[in-house]
Amino acid sequence: MRYLFFIIISFSYLWANAHIFVYHRFVDDRYPSANTSKEELIKQFEYFKQNNYQVVPLEKIVEKLKKNEDIPSKWVALTIDDAYKSFYEHGLEIFKQYNYPFSLYVYVEATNKHYGDYMSWEQIKEASKYGSIGLHSYSHPRLQNLSEEEILEDTKKAYSTFVKKLDIKPISYAYPYGEYNEKVTKTLRNNFNFDAIFNQNTGSVNKNTDRFDIPRIALVGEVNIAHKLRYKTFDVKWYEPKEFPKDGILRRVHAQVDPKYKTLKLYITKEGWRDVEVKNGIVDEKLNIYLKKARTRIMLGSDVFTISNKILNKIKTNKGEENGK
Repeated sequence: MRYLFFIIISFSYLWANAHIFVYHRFVDDRYPSANTSKEELIKQFEYFKQNNYQVVPLEKIVEKLKKNEDIPSKWVALTIDDAYKSFYEHGLEIFKQYNYPFSLYVYVEATNKHYGDYMSWEQIKEASKYGSIGLHSYSHPRLQNLSEEEILEDTKKAYSTFVKKLDIKPISYAYPYGEYNEKVTKTLRNNFNFDAIFNQNTGSVNKNTDRFDIPRIALVGEVNIAHKLRYKTFDVKWYEPKEFPKDGILRRVHAQVDPKYKTLKLYITKEGWRDVEVKNGIVDEKLNIYLKKARTRIMLGSDVFTISNKILNKIKTNKGEENGK
């Protein structure tokens, strides 16, 4: 099995890498950390157009994954999370102008209860003429903090409300905040018939991508889109860490990679990049790092653009505390 793994990943660098991007708000200066201006959106779309990128429906990429087929490197898919009203009022017209498809992920409670910043069901129906609509939970919780029963309850409520209001069944799901763990993924995968589930990790998509753990790159503020399109997938089998350490101290990064590498780049949030040794295809880096962020990104790759992501999120206990404190 180990030899087979080496064969599989040694060919992975020949495979094409498509990209999926995620937006949130449009022309909404109140929230700069989630906002994309009209000028910035047009600049990005012009880059796609002038550099021969094909903006395709997200479903085309998912279909390639289901068939284990190569995905063209010039394919790009665009997604929008939360269904903010600003997309309908400012973003949709630009998507229509360029004839670019999109997938809109609905924060169901916000729309159903008429929260002020969110699209109505009627606006979502109108938007569905130009793109697909997916599920983004009911109450937008941090799913890793919930029990399996609570995850099921939230998703069932979101699903049934979505179907009732739109008369369509959602075939894909995007994690709230882009946060998840193995429990979350397993619960959603085993209980709902989603074709794909999307995170919000930096990276690309190739034929080896798990369609229940698909990366999307966030586009907010002023973006160097050429820079974002340089990211490629580096195939890694992660052993440790599995989750955010209970005491907040990261002691080990343990992973399996192609044995042709002798050194790799390792990134940890707030710690930056460092070189690590590879011995016979194994990275086993002993550390003693206190993780400073509740959401910590660990990246391993041959360079800073060819990477695999591991996202660790603190989990709240029943007492309302967080592990790592």
